[in-house]
Amino acid sequence: MRDFVWADELTDEQADAVRGLLLAARETDGRPDIEPGGSLPGEFAGPRHLLCRVGDGSSGSLAAYAHVDVQGDAFGRKVAELIVHPAHRRQGHGTEALAEVLRAATGALRVWAHGDHPASARLAGQFSLKRVRELLVMGASSAEHEWPEPELPSGVRLRTFVPGRDEQAVIDVNARAFDWHPEQSAFDVEALLAAQRESWFDPNGFFLAENADGRVIGFHWTKVHPANPKRFGGLPVGEVYVVGVDPDAQGGGLGKALTLAGLRHLRDLGLGRIILYVEGDNAPAVAVYRKLGFSTVETDVQYEKGS
Repeated sequence: MRDFVWADELTDEQADAVRGLLLAARETDGRPDIEPGGSLPGEFAGPRHLLCRVGDGSSGSLAAYAHVDVQGDAFGRKVAELIVHPAHRRQGHGTEALAEVLRAATGALRVWAHGDHPASARLAGQFSLKRVRELLVMGASSAEHEWPEPELPSGVRLRTFVPGRDEQAVIDVNARAFDWHPEQSAFDVEALLAAQRESWFDPNGFFLAENADGRVIGFHWTKVHPANPKRFGGLPVGEVYVVGVDPDAQGGGLGKALTLAGLRHLRDLGLGRIILYVEGDNAPAVAVYRKLGFSTVETDVQYEKGS
């Protein structure tokens, strides 16, 4: 017996069950980024939640879970995540859960397929979903590349982020640099403050570029991920988390200089593998990263149901 329950807010019991499913998925797939005892990742926050149980009603096992961000991305498009518990795969639960999500959807809806697995492509085809976005995960070995000292434009200096002082300046640059981006453009001061409370946050790995007037015109925010046995050789990795340059300061090599500063910092931490995420259709950025030694190691895909 398969039972679907929609909830705008998870009870403690439901949240524990979802956390268990996500942790089991991480053990098998390496995704999502969740730690035992930790809170649910941000992409599963807020309404709505779909729980698919098998067995005896509400006391049965959680076989599949979907989260629908009804607020949507920066352009108002609803976005869904769907995960089937590894112990319940190849039994039709994913197909039925996706069908339920699509039945309940009003307007356009995008669904993530992390890792671009062939089974996800087949499922998308079954429901006539259109492939509309590719997010590349690129990686490089820090031991194989020199990554020279950054050459800054005239009058520009680098320093590190100061919590409690630099939040608004970073968000101002971010808003201008990423007004086209479906997620990053919505990042605000509140979200930045929340990130500073995360265990991985390190202001020493958050580089700011100031012009001669002392105005922040760019930044490179790095991140360190703990070892994940199913990804990147099971070793800790550094990430080029966000590189943002004010449009008025672009074209002078500042983006490359900021990137190099972060790469050298992550290498000096002893991290042998560096990753980054970049939009597949951002050809100039992909070209820059390839010149720095990065190649595509994974691809995440969004499929879309029309309105």
